[in-house]
Amino acid sequence: MPTDIYQNLIELSLKGPLKDNHTCYQILDPEKTELLPLLQSAYTLRKRFCGNSVKIHILNNVQNGLCKEDCQYCAQSRDSKASIETYPMKSDEEIMEEARNAYEKGAFRYCMVFSGKGISDRRINHIASIVREIKKRHNIEVCVSAGTVTIRQAQILKDAGLNRLNHNLNTSENIYKRICSTHTYEDRLKTLQSAKQAQLQICSGVILGMGETRDDIIEMARTLHNLRVESIPVNFFMPIEGLPLTLPTQLTPEQCLRILCLFRFLNPRTEIRVAAGRELYLRDMEVMAFYPANSLFMEGYLNTRGKSRRKTLQMLKDANFTIESDKDLDALLQRENAMEDTLKSQEQDKDIGYVLTLKKGKDLRILKSHQ
Repeated sequence: MPTDIYQNLIELSLKGPLKDNHTCYQILDPEKTELLPLLQSAYTLRKRFCGNSVKIHILNNVQNGLCKEDCQYCAQSRDSKASIETYPMKSDEEIMEEARNAYEKGAFRYCMVFSGKGISDRRINHIASIVREIKKRHNIEVCVSAGTVTIRQAQILKDAGLNRLNHNLNTSENIYKRICSTHTYEDRLKTLQSAKQAQLQICSGVILGMGETRDDIIEMARTLHNLRVESIPVNFFMPIEGLPLTLPTQLTPEQCLRILCLFRFLNPRTEIRVAAGRELYLRDMEVMAFYPANSLFMEGYLNTRGKSRRKTLQMLKDANFTIESDKDLDALLQRENAMEDTLKSQEQDKDIGYVLTLKKGKDLRILKSHQ
């Protein structure tokens, strides 16, 4: 494979979004480009705009289940039979304790997620007060995912000090109607536009592995570039038992890495997060994801466990990545290694590898598990 193709990808990306789909096809096609040079080219862009550091995000599933939407990929949807623990909004005390926990564990950003399509003005004002208090107590960025929001609601959150609003596009416009009927792709675009008008930063991502074509993948990456989102979480479909959507896990580690490279080439300045599914799909090639991507979720996802903190931090250190945090990576690792109950929390870190497992109450509600 000529080496100039990889340098050309870098130069084209720096000039603006890749103009033609043919170039994007090359990135996704193992017959046209070799993986390691492709990863190195993506890393050149990542390092130029994001450095060599990784931003750690910790999710707080503030309200779980009880959702009237029919999103086929979601364990919280009304049609899901997944055995998740449902609960209404957590208390302020619980939310604040989990914010403190995220900060102490080295998180750069604390992400609060609320199930449901939208949210009332009363709830928005309540969330705004929580955001103010978190920002007062901890040097940590805050992101909220609360379904659809209006411009006025987005402005309330902005005025409270919210750093980012999350609202994922999830898939292409073409596929959206296959995976959800209770709201539209356009509804999601409107929320992102509301956040932009309120001058909030936007976090908006995708879920790969739901039957999309190469053109769908390219469209997602281009759409997010055109929206000028600041952060793109790239998720891979989690085949949780009981979901309405049942698909085989056909994505290979190489396909996942190529998709991450495509998102980097089309969004060179953007924070790209390797999100749900990284342990399941990337397997022994997981660390390679951080050549195109520069952030991750630690302590698992909304309803599924992830790799342990210790193994996540050790992976980053071994690959010579740093973290953006008030906390020192070596100090965090030392503390994790010293914890007497470390082995108890690492049931999935045995030699058998990662096993997709739903979170239990103690994973979802830290304060209650200590009482």
